[in-house]
Formats: sequence, structure tokens, C-alpha cells
Amino acid sequence: MTRAEQAIALWQAGVAAVDGYTATRKALSDVAKPDRILAVGKPAAAMARAALDHFGDIPALVVTKDDHGRDLPEGVEVIEASHPVPDSRSLAGGRALRLAVEAMPPEAHLLLLVSGGASSLAEDLIGGKTLEDLEALNKKLLSEGLDIGAMNSERRKISQVKGGGLLSRLKGRKVTVLAISDVPGDDLNVIGSGIGALPEQVSYEAEAQIIASNAHARAAAAEAAEDAGLSVLANEEALHDDYQAVATAIGEKLRQMGSGVMVFGGEPTVVLPPNPGQGGRNQALALALAHEISGLEDITVVVGGTDGTDGPTNAAGGVVSGATWAKGADEALAAADSGAFLENAGALLVTGPTGTNVMDLIVAIRD
Repeated sequence: MTRAEQAIALWQAGVAAVDGYTATRKALSDVAKPDRILAVGKPAAAMARAALDHFGDIPALVVTKDDHGRDLPEGVEVIEASHPVPDSRSLAGGRALRLAVEAMPPEAHLLLLVSGGASSLAEDLIGGKTLEDLEALNKKLLSEGLDIGAMNSERRKISQVKGGGLLSRLKGRKVTVLAISDVPGDDLNVIGSGIGALPEQVSYEAEAQIIASNAHARAAAAEAAEDAGLSVLANEEALHDDYQAVATAIGEKLRQMGSGVMVFGGEPTVVLPPNPGQGGRNQALALALAHEISGLEDITVVVGGTDGTDGPTNAAGGVVSGATWAKGADEALAAADSGAFLENAGALLVTGPTGTNVMDLIVAIRD
């Protein structure tokens, strides 16, 4: 196994540990059978499939990203929508969720499965706001380099279903919320802009649980490294800053590391120039880290979004070494075109949908 293959295997071990199906199935052992299942987010299909396999045939609605609604039993209602910028299907998904909650009878138990991506995938706007307003807001937020908390705060201002709005409409007896966290602090009020958050006052029994997070993924990657006989030199949530600042800080640690593995998690930000090129924050960070370790060919770094996608691309991130940085890399970074550079270098990380979403994960190996 090459160093790159080993680094990718450790990254994948971290992601597999927070798989939506596995995490949901495990969490359901103490959950009473619900009368209705609603699932929203990038891993929504995997989470709903786990619930249906556990409980049997129950009415279910899944709102998820394009091409993520696969392998569900017949009869499950699926709405696929756009991410990271919402479209008209996002409004259909948000409205369907709201109507489903409002239709719950007084004695009913709702199982709500929430995960990252819901901010874009499901929306039901307040009066006077249009799809054009929503699209413009999301494009603005994505280009400004804001962290997820600040972005979701703005999204909640125009939503009927975010920030506790969805569950404020529940007239049933009980709700159980199981969430996969893609935000720092694992705050249910921030995940999906709070689409699974409880309102301030409830008239029903409520239970909420975070079932998978970045910390779980990092721990699993570190454990896999130790099982392979490698020393784990770092395990930190250290990516919450502009990607260039993150690259500088992580690059210093990589240059000084001895033989072994370092694991980092979190979610960097990117301020986009006008007319950005191909790529996302993970591809940008991967290329920036390639610059930081340029010439150190005994280091390999895997940088990837745990959901298997990075921005509006089909890659999760990049796999770089001290030999990756080359002519044209500077220009690619400046033009937000890191994806094109990494693709030409054969350095993209492509996994397809992973069935989870717990922010981003870095695994670095040095011989």
C-alpha cells in the first residue's frame, strides 16, 4: 500500500465511523416506534433507511441533495434539491416538511432525522420573500467567507421552518430528533439552520440527540492509525478559519511532525473572487497545504469533505504531497480554481456520496 493509499484508507475509516446508516441504527435501540419519519440533509436517505430497516414500514419523507436519495424502499417520498445554492425544489422540500408536521395527529410520535445541508435543501419562506431572494442570499453568504453559524443566522431570518419554526407547528404527542452534526459545538440550533431545533415552548414530549460528529470521525481515523501501528501525533478540531490561515497553521505542524499521523477536523472558509473557477474549500486548502509542504516528499495529506462533495463539484477534496505544488498553482489558488489544478495533477479525492456530513477531515502521514 502506498503512503497515499494508506492516508486515504485512514480518512475513509473516519468517515465510515459516522456513516448515517450506522449511526442512526445504533441510536434507535432506545427509541419507541414512531408514526412518521421525516429526514432532511445530505445523509437523509441513509438515516431514513436505517430507521425503516429498524422499525418496518412507516410513512417517510426524505429531503436530500441531488443523487443522494438512492436505495430507499418503495413508497418513501423523496424530494431531491440543490446544494449549496437552493432552487425551487428546496421550497418544495421545505413546504412538504412543514405540511407533514402540521398533519401529525394529537397522539402521534414524530421521528425527525436531521443532518448538514438542510439549510439549502429545505426552505419555506416567510411572506414577501421569493426564491430569487433566497438564491441571492445564499450566493452572497457563500462568497463572503462567513462561518456556518453566521450564515445560518442570516438564513433563519427569512424562514418559516428554521430556528425551531418547523417543530413549533407540531401538535403531536412526542418528537424524537436524531442529528448528525456538521457545525462547531454540535449545536442543534445551528445544524441545518435549526430545522430540527425545539421551539422555546413545547406542548409535547421531546428528545434530541447528536448521533455523529467530527470528533467521532477524527477519533475513528486516529484509532485506525494506531491499529496499523502508526503513532498519532495530533487529533485536533483546528480548521475553523480562512483556508489560508488554516494552511499556514497546519503547514507549520506538518513540517515539524515526526514519523506518524496527524488528524484535523473542522470547516475552513473561503472568500471567493468574481467568477471563481473549479473547486471548493477542501480543494483550496489541499493546494495551499501542498505549498506549505513543497519539497517534503515524505508527507502525504488527504483533505476532504466528509459528505463526499466539496462546493459545487463532484470531488470531496484533494490528496497532496510535497511534490504536488508546481507551476500554475499560485494562479489557481488566486482564481479559486484549485480543483482544475488538482485534477490535472491527478490529486483529486473523489468518493461519491458517503451517507454522512460532519464537516471536513484531514489525515496527514509522514514516513
